Amino acid sequence: TIDLMDNYTIYFGHILSNSFYPVLQRAIGVGSAFEGWSPHEQDVVYRVLIPMTPPRGHSFHLELESAEQRPVRNFRVRVQLECTCTREQQGDNMLCFLHHPEEELRGNQDPSLLDTLCTGSYLDVEKTARWFYQLVRAIWPALPQAHNWHLTLLPSTRSCQIKVTNGRESFRIEMLFGVRRDDSDIFVSSQPREACTPSTIWPETYDVAEMEFFKHIARQAPPDSLHLKCLQLFSRVQLGFGFSTYTMKTIVMHLLNTVPVSQWHRRYFLRRLEDINVNMRCCLEEKSLNHFIIGNKRLPQEISLPLDIASAEPPNLFHHLARHPDSHSQAMAEYQDL
Repeated sequence: TIDLMDNYTIYFGHILSNSFYPVLQRAIGVGSAFEGWSPHEQDVVYRVLIPMTPPRGHSFHLELESAEQRPVRNFRVRVQLECTCTREQQGDNMLCFLHHPEEELRGNQDPSLLDTLCTGSYLDVEKTARWFYQLVRAIWPALPQAHNWHLTLLPSTRSCQIKVTNGRESFRIEMLFGVRRDDSDIFVSSQPREACTPSTIWPETYDVAEMEFFKHIARQAPPDSLHLKCLQLFSRVQLGFGFSTYTMKTIVMHLLNTVPVSQWHRRYFLRRLEDINVNMRCCLEEKSLNHFIIGNKRLPQEISLPLDIASAEPPNLFHHLARHPDSHSQAMAEYQDL
C-alpha cells in the first residue's frame, strides 16, 4: 500500500506542480492495519491520510466550527487568496488573483482554488473527493502496479476508496485528505464523525498522533513484545458487543504509557491481559475513560500537539454512561458476557 501511494505521490507532484489545486504530500498510514493490530483477518481496509497544503497564491485558515465537547470538534478550511505581485516581478509567469483584472485572469490563467474545489470561501470535502477520484483514475495506467494489478474505484463521498487485485490477492485502500494544524501531529480530516456531515466540515483527527505513539512503543519494545497481540485479541473478542475497538485501543494505549515496555514480554502475556480486563471493568464502573491524546501530560516528547490540545481537560469517552443509567446497566451486563 505504501509503495503504491508513494508512486501516486510522485505523479501527483508532476501533474499538479503548476496548478492551483491543493499540493498533495506523502500519504501517512493510520489506523489498526498500519498500527499492527487489526481485529479483522479478512476485509482489512488500509487507511491513509494525505496531507494537503495550499497551492501558490493561496493560504489555508482553520476555523473552529463548533465548541462542542471534545473529541468531536469540527473545523472549516477557509481558502484565502494571497498577493503574488512580487513573484511576477521576479519573473514568475503567474498572474496575481487579487490585483489583475478578471478578464485577463480568465484568458491567461487557470481558475483559483476558490473557483474549483470550494463552496463559498471554504474547501469542500465532496468536491475534493470527486477531483481526487479523477486523478487516481487518470494516473493509474502510468504506475508500475498497473502492469500486474487491476484497479476498482469504490463509491465514497468524503474519501477515495479503491480495491486493487491481481487474481490471488486483493487490497482495499481508503485515502482520506487532511490539513495539518500548525506543525503538529493533529489534522483536520475528511473522515466523517456523523452520518450526515456537511461537505465543508473537516473533523479534527488524532489518528496520526496515535500512530506516532505506536511507533514510539515499537522503538522501545523488545522484539518478542506481545502488546499488539493483546490489543488484537481483545478487539476481536469484543466484536458483536457494544464496545468499540477504539475503547479497547484507548485502554491499551493508557497501559502502554504506564507499564514498562519490558513488561509486555511473552512471559507476562496473561498478566497484561488481566490488566486490560481490570482496567476496562474499572472504567465502566467509574463511567470514566479519558481520551488518550487530548490533555495527556505523559505523551512522548516526539508527539507534537497544538497548545490548546496539550493543555485541554481530557474528555471522557464514557460520558454517555454517566448521563444515561440504562446505557451503563447495559454496558455492565455486556462486560459480564464478554
